[in-house]
Amino acid sequence: MSVSGLCQICEEREVVDGCDRCGRLVCERHFEESAGMCAECYAEFGGGRDEEHRPGRDGPGPDGVDTYRF
Repeated sequence: MSVSGLCQICEEREVVDGCDRCGRLVCERHFEESAGMCAECYAEFGGGRDEEHRPGRDGPGPDGVDTYRF
């Protein structure tokens, strides 16, 4: 992709690619090449570095119970 300008996330580094999901033009640091997404979109889909700290992921249910019976 032939683009120029500053990253739309950090506004410090040169653009290397665009996010396939939101269209943001981002630098190498804020682009997840394997997913084709910017760091922000990638984090939304559970691929970010803070994945372990996201609420509701493989943890107990809303009332502290992890097994429900119907």
